[in-house]
This record gives sequence, C-alpha cells and structure tokens, in this order.
Amino acid sequence: MTNDTQAVSRRIILLGSRPHADTRRAGFLLVTAAAIAFSTAGLFTRLIASDVWTILFWRGLFGGLLIVGYVVWRYRVATLRTFVSIGWVGLLAAVCSIVATICFITALRQTTVADVTVIYATAPFIAALIAWMWTRERQSRITLAASGLALLGVVVMFGAALSMGQVVGDLLALVMTVLMALMMVIVRQNRQVSMLPAACLSAFACALAVMPLAHPGDVTLQDLTLLALFGTTQFGLGFTSLDNGQSLDIGDPGLAADQFGAAICPAVGLAGIRRTAVRTHLRRRKHRLRCRVVRLRRRSRAITSIATARLGRHS
Repeated sequence: MTNDTQAVSRRIILLGSRPHADTRRAGFLLVTAAAIAFSTAGLFTRLIASDVWTILFWRGLFGGLLIVGYVVWRYRVATLRTFVSIGWVGLLAAVCSIVATICFITALRQTTVADVTVIYATAPFIAALIAWMWTRERQSRITLAASGLALLGVVVMFGAALSMGQVVGDLLALVMTVLMALMMVIVRQNRQVSMLPAACLSAFACALAVMPLAHPGDVTLQDLTLLALFGTTQFGLGFTSLDNGQSLDIGDPGLAADQFGAAICPAVGLAGIRRTAVRTHLRRRKHRLRCRVVRLRRRSRAITSIATARLGRHS
C-alpha cells in the first residue's frame, strides 16, 4: 500500500506543479520577448530615412492593424465589448501612449539613443513618485537613494546636452518618460483591464494625429518595408507579447511588470530589485505553502481511497 500511495501522490504532485511552472516560464519568455521588441525602436528610427511624422504615421497604422487583428482573433464576438470595457482608465493610458510615442520618436531624431535610454531608465523612479503622490505608497530608502542618483545623472546629462545642442531631444525624452511612468502607475493600479485595446486606439489615433504633417506617399519601398517591420514587430508584437505574458504569469500578477522593467532596462534594478525580490520571495513562499496544503489534502484522499479499495477486496 505504501508504494501505491507514493506513486499516486507523485502523479498528483507532477500534475499539479508542471502546468503551473510551464505557464510561468511561458509568461516570462513572452514578457522578455516584448522587452526585446520594444528595445528595437532606436535601430528602426536610425535605419529609416523618412521624416518623423511619416514614421509615426506608418508605425501607428501597421502596429494598430496587427493589434486589432489579434484582438478580433482572440475575443471574436466579444471584441466590441472588450474595447468598451477599458473605460476612462484605458482612454487615459491611450492618451499617455500617444503623446509619449510622438515625444519618443522625435527625441530619437533630436538626440542620441544613449541619452534617450538613460533618461527612460528613470521611469520606475518617477513612477514611484507618482504612486506616492497618487496613493501615498511608501517607498524604501534604497528607492529614494536610487531616485536621487538617477535625477543627478539626468541633470548632468542635460548640462552636456546644452553644450551639444541636444537639449530639445533630452526634454522630449523626459516628457516621454514622465508619461510612461504615469502609464505604469495606471496599469499597475488597474491590472484587471486589458491594455491591448488601449494600445490599438493609441496607434490609430497617433497615425490620425500626425497625418496632416506626414508624407505617406513619398516613402521608398525599402523604407516602407522597414516601417512595416517597425510597426508590427516593435509596437504590435511588443504589446501583444506583453499582454499575453502578463495573463499567463498566474503565480504572481505583479511579477510580469517587474520582469518587463528589468528586461527592457537593466539599470532600473538599482532601485527596485531589492524590494521586488523580497515581495516576490514572500509571494512565492505563500504560494508554496498553499500548494503543500493542497497536495497534503489530495494525498490524504488518495490514501483513503486506496485503503478503502483494499478493504473492499479483502471483505
């Protein structure tokens, strides 16, 4: 009876743990893929010879088409209800995304990619400040110290940009960073709302907003190909991978956002890595305890059923 019980318990444990581990792994891989996709913006911006407004138009159009196609395929008859359900939260996130996208692409043309990347690295610190002002969420000393260092680095960068004539690009990058930080807080406070419809709306709205200034018909075939890749891979696949990664990471709802921030900008870990690691450890420990209780209950039921079956045979 002992061997039978151990075999049944081992099967139960494997059936209960493997799907969860595989799902978490898939979620992490999708979030990492989203970070890689988003990080290609500087490359595409440098490769494409068209003006900023034309880039924004085609990027928004191609990215919006891919996302809306995915949303229709995923939700089918519930597509319209999915767009309506985002409410004011999704609309506010879409507005932040529109303005941040315009500032981001323009900044990449006005200053160096390195400057934009370093300024954007302060987004989690700005998000922490916004969260404190919005929800009075207390921040650790490490976060405050890292925020001060990041702010000092941005000030030093602006001093160098003044002498090089790149201050406009750095200011645009800073505006983009503040808007993205606000968007992080909105998404974090409303995790139950899917941001794919908001991303789709922001893509089409951005293309519509810059249309009067763009020259869509003047692009070469090579630039059009790059623009299609820019919109579908960097924007479209980036957002769809991120949304799927967050939905698959069922073990810890907030872990996907932390993984995305760490993957897209490793320097962000200076402030948040300790607090995130502690929270993640506690959540995982709590989840393990719950899994152990479930396994013990299933094991006891399995032992009871086997014992009952053995007694039935002997009787």
